[in-house]
Amino acid sequence: MIRNLLAATLCAGTALFGGAALAEEPAKLVTVVTSPEPQTQLMAMVLTMQAAKAGAEAHVLLCGPAGDLALKEAPESATAGQPPKDMSPQGLMQKLREATGAKVEVCAIYLPGKAADASVLLDGITVAKPPAMAARLMEPGTRVMNF
Repeated sequence: MIRNLLAATLCAGTALFGGAALAEEPAKLVTVVTSPEPQTQLMAMVLTMQAAKAGAEAHVLLCGPAGDLALKEAPESATAGQPPKDMSPQGLMQKLREATGAKVEVCAIYLPGKAADASVLLDGITVAKPPAMAARLMEPGTRVMNF
């Protein structure tokens, strides 16, 4: 009798919640970086890395001056080490990509604004497509951090 009651309760709970209690999706995070300040850019990468290590599916969008982090020939502000660990914003961004599989994109208008094409970007970094990025931002449960 108790076994039947437990089975009925489990079936009802699964039907009611669609199995959500059994398997949760990872949290989704979009980090939008526009700041020209190296410390702000680095902190954006630090927090995104920590969220990814905690299980979040991370995606980084670089716009305006922060788009320079994606350049093969980035300015010194993107590559110079920052205290306290002498890590650069670009270096940690690359580590984030390699260690967690985070996707990094530049805004769709970044390269045209520099009169450049995708060949100037680091390998693996692409140009965001506005419809896809808008859909990602609007997905239920997505958290957005802006820097």
